[in-house]
Amino acid sequence: MIKVHPQNNHFGLDTSEHIPPPIPDLFESHPLLGEIWGRARSMLAVHHNDVHTLYSLSLAAALLDERPQADAGVVLPAVMLHDVGWSEVEPGLVLAAIAPGGGRPDLVVQHEKDGARLATEILESLSVDSAVIEHVAAIIDGHDSRSHALNPEDEIVKDADKLWRLTPHGLDTVMDWFGLHRGQALRLSASRVVGKLFTPEATTLAHGLIALEQANLWPRSQELRQGS
Repeated sequence: MIKVHPQNNHFGLDTSEHIPPPIPDLFESHPLLGEIWGRARSMLAVHHNDVHTLYSLSLAAALLDERPQADAGVVLPAVMLHDVGWSEVEPGLVLAAIAPGGGRPDLVVQHEKDGARLATEILESLSVDSAVIEHVAAIIDGHDSRSHALNPEDEIVKDADKLWRLTPHGLDTVMDWFGLHRGQALRLSASRVVGKLFTPEATTLAHGLIALEQANLWPRSQELRQGS
């Protein structure tokens, strides 16, 4: 559970006038994303892919701030739609496709190809430019199985997708997918991210997320949490 509201105000005074204005909402800046989400959400309700998608979307937006050569009009729809193809895979086989120790690469490819098809259908229904649709579909078709990146947009989609594994939600999810304790999930996720990213900014983010989780796992940190 993410803490949103305070439980106390130990200072005792109102400091709200000194708080900077909110960061612009990504869905307000890019209205198309809301329309895509409305059509894709039910297709993403497979093993937490819906939440995974939103985290990856926000990470992609952060990377775009540092990679102006990439087209946000391609990256953001591609991230939003990159995993809709899992809705076409039998639910009981999804984790078998991505499990440690081999998995089912045929199912990974299936979700990519079905994802490219579904993304095309969704974007066409929203009258998105055909060149953008073609670009998005090409990125989705191979976003997991293709070891190289097609272009700067593909680099960000691939990096944002992988970085989610190191977020608190990503580790929580991986733990329950495979029955791992947090340290095991962190090591597994790090092995699938570090050395496999395309942008230096994503690499920096990955090391920062790993460092935070390592601090959480220190016995001293655990003692402090137990005593609070």
